[in-house]
Amino acid sequence: MRHLIGMDDLSIADIDSLIATAEDIIANPKKYSEVCRGKKLATLFYEPSTRTRLSFEAAMMELGGGVLGFSEAQSSSAAKGESVADTAKVISCFADIMVMRHFKEGAPMVASLNASVPVINAGDGGHNHPTQTLTDLLTIKREKGRLTDMTIGLCGDLKFGRTVHSLITAMARYAGIRFVLISPEELKIPDYIKHEVLDRNAIPYEETTDLEAVLSSLDVLYMTRVQKERFFNEQDYIRLKDSYILTPLKLAKAKADCSVLHPLPRVNEISVGVDADARACYFKQVLCGKYIRMALIKMLLEAKEKEEA
Repeated sequence: MRHLIGMDDLSIADIDSLIATAEDIIANPKKYSEVCRGKKLATLFYEPSTRTRLSFEAAMMELGGGVLGFSEAQSSSAAKGESVADTAKVISCFADIMVMRHFKEGAPMVASLNASVPVINAGDGGHNHPTQTLTDLLTIKREKGRLTDMTIGLCGDLKFGRTVHSLITAMARYAGIRFVLISPEELKIPDYIKHEVLDRNAIPYEETTDLEAVLSSLDVLYMTRVQKERFFNEQDYIRLKDSYILTPLKLAKAKADCSVLHPLPRVNEISVGVDADARACYFKQVLCGKYIRMALIKMLLEAKEKEEA
């Protein structure tokens, strides 16, 4: 593996290796504090980000490396009309590895075809967000002790939610997984995910608009916000944005060991009253994101060194 553009770039063995490395980093941080000394990570963020960008920067720093880059398109040569392909070639002259978030689906793939260093997709439009999925998998593994034999509820914006699309693609490869897809009719999971991932692999799933009716059956509840930036019509966003709000009263219907995840940022979809519940895992999830990105940076740089040897 030279780049990470989508979860299909990773085998189950790759995922398991990344999770094992991340858990070793958590247990033995000093062991990894110098593994990227002399290396530089470029962060190319054409869309706003807090967790993803800062967790990549923190990850590289904690591996002993350096960071450079930009946090908005207007502060880069994209504002002058530079193409993603040319930007990738330029950044390859300065950095050993790059991470890109872009509003256009497929932009990180274009970058990977033109870069001479590893490229990591940090989210491309409503398409993929593989490092968030790795974060989710590490969180689930640490909370449940496994990645098999569970029912996962995905709630909210399933149409535009790139984190949902990537998580379904990844978890569908593990045994005994069942999905409950909870959304308004207008924000249902895209047909290509249902047909190419779920139906093709005979993964059991159900679609519903009623969160409370299915809460008691879930081992994991993955909440998502309705994304204003993906809507063309503000009235549609206003009508749908508060479709699901998880409160302590509703969560009382869930299993005692149900794990509640959210890729964040949250708006209204999880009440702050849920934060004190032991089942709330979304801030643990943020920390897991740093560790899995440390493991990924290490893996990709080691693969590049082997390729060049």
